[in-house]
Amino acid sequence: MLKSPIGRLRLLGLLEGLSLLLLVGVAVPLKYLSHDPSLVRAIGPVHGLLFLLFVLNTLRVGVEYHWRFATTTWKVLLACVVPFGTFYVDRKILAPMQRNETGS
Repeated sequence: MLKSPIGRLRLLGLLEGLSLLLLVGVAVPLKYLSHDPSLVRAIGPVHGLLFLLFVLNTLRVGVEYHWRFATTTWKVLLACVVPFGTFYVDRKILAPMQRNETGS
């Protein structure tokens, strides 16, 4: 998975999506239900960093693989702002691209 730029982008998408789920599904409810914002303070910056890395790597991979912005790049970029979007884009766009790249 980590041997190709698409594989690394897929891993970043998975990590970004999981960090969003942890933030919204665990940390934020704990913040408001138990009045303890410490988990939000811990996960929030990690999620923010993963978000930025995903965006930057999407642009880098898009340029490297000559993606057309109007058909591919914008969809992958949109995925990181839509809940569960990175999981969807991984399954529908990135995984098939990686399979075609490796010939599997």
